[in-house]
Amino acid sequence: MNAILDQAAMHWTHIAPLLSEPENEADYDAKVEALDELLDMVGDDEDHPLAGLAARLGDIIEAYDEEHRPMPAASSVDVLRYLMEEHGVTQSNLPEVGPQPVVSAILAGKRSLNWRQVCELSERFGVPTDVFKERRRLRTIM
Repeated sequence: MNAILDQAAMHWTHIAPLLSEPENEADYDAKVEALDELLDMVGDDEDHPLAGLAARLGDIIEAYDEEHRPMPAASSVDVLRYLMEEHGVTQSNLPEVGPQPVVSAILAGKRSLNWRQVCELSERFGVPTDVFKERRRLRTIM
C-alpha cells in the first residue's frame, strides 16, 4: 500500500462518518454542526488543508437537502414579495423595477418582470437571477 493509502487507513474511522450520507435528521444536524466548525477554521482560505473536506461535506448536506427538503415552487412575484418584506422595501422604493404603478402591476400579476429588472433586483438583493425564474408545479397525470 502506498503512503497516502496508509495515512487514509489510519484516519478513516475518524473521517468516514463525516463523508457518509446522513441517515436521519440527527445525523444531518451533526453534519451541519461539523461543517459550521470546519468553516470557522477554514474561513476564506481556499488553500487550507481542510478546505476540500468542507466543500465535500457541504455537497453531502446539499444533496440531503435537495432530496429531503425540496424548495417549494414559488413564482417570481412570490420571490419579489418575500424580498421586499425581508428588506422592508415598499412598492415606491423599487427603482430597479420602475415607478410604483409598474411594481403594483407586477405584484398583481398583470405584468411580468423583464430581464433588466431581474438583473437589477438580483444585484440589489444579492440573490442569483435564477430565483426569479418561473417554476412550474408538477401535475400528476391519472
